[in-house]
Amino acid sequence: MLEAMIRPESLLCPKPQGLYCAPGDFFIDPVSPVTRAVITHGHADHARAGHGSVIATPETLAIMAERYGQDFAGSTQALAYGERIVRDGVEVSLVPAGHVLGSAQAVVRWKGLTMVVSGDYKRRRDPTCPPFEPVPCDVFISEATFGLPVFRHPDDGHEIARLLRSVAQFPDRSHLVGAYALGKAQRVIRLLREAGWERPIYVHGALERLNRLYEAHGIDLGPLEPATSGTKQDFAGAIIIAPPSALADRWSRRFPDPVAAFASGWMQIRARARQRGVELPLVISDHADWDELTATVDEIRPGELWITHGREEALARWAELHGIKARALALVGYDDEAED
Repeated sequence: MLEAMIRPESLLCPKPQGLYCAPGDFFIDPVSPVTRAVITHGHADHARAGHGSVIATPETLAIMAERYGQDFAGSTQALAYGERIVRDGVEVSLVPAGHVLGSAQAVVRWKGLTMVVSGDYKRRRDPTCPPFEPVPCDVFISEATFGLPVFRHPDDGHEIARLLRSVAQFPDRSHLVGAYALGKAQRVIRLLREAGWERPIYVHGALERLNRLYEAHGIDLGPLEPATSGTKQDFAGAIIIAPPSALADRWSRRFPDPVAAFASGWMQIRARARQRGVELPLVISDHADWDELTATVDEIRPGELWITHGREEALARWAELHGIKARALALVGYDDEAED
């Protein structure tokens, strides 16, 4: 029981820069430059440049180098899944979070207390990264991006099937799929391959470097071609993957009567789809939905649940009703939408 142990705040406590470990003198996913940082994954709201030293999985370090340049930190240390390091008596290890390539939960142990910082995570299968691994702990620190009962995401295969049905229904039109550059784009491509789409997939130039990085780490994306090759009619019946911002950009006019699609958990809210001019909303999320969040907490049964960002109040209330002490940290700097 936590009551018989040291207070969790003695190990990890919220600071303006992020979660701080005083005994080990490091931050986890700090939002501004610090001397020592442990980074859970490569999305820009969690992985920033300018830290003195960074510990992360090899894949996350590669992503940060690709995005920020090789000198993104003073020094780096790769920590593979399951490996452990100890600093001033504090043990740190990384286990899969199932969010994107290289994403990890930070497991922090000190004087018999175990705290798990999940970063961003999901529980459903993702062909581009290892699945989330639950870790027994005294304190589980969770996101709550989709922490409301209304958010129950459909099966990924169902959404990809909707996309392919639309392609078959409108063979003279192109399908322009908005998908964030890190994680979502590669996941959509792999899901299309698994669904039997063997034709070339055209990609926006902003995705090419991260696509190559994924392939260098063993994720086969199949035949890809730049979306700038060929004439307008060459793209009839084609699938093009691009950053969401490109959907409304002049760049999209090069395609024949494009069907605007967008892969995001937020596409469950039809008003958001309409606001963005999305004709084919695809509810594919890299974050846990309500059922995944509550099932994870129920499976781990931590002594306490801390919630970093998102819809904190609903998840905290659910935890309290299920006999788990909960608190909302309301950490600033983590974006619920920019990378989903």
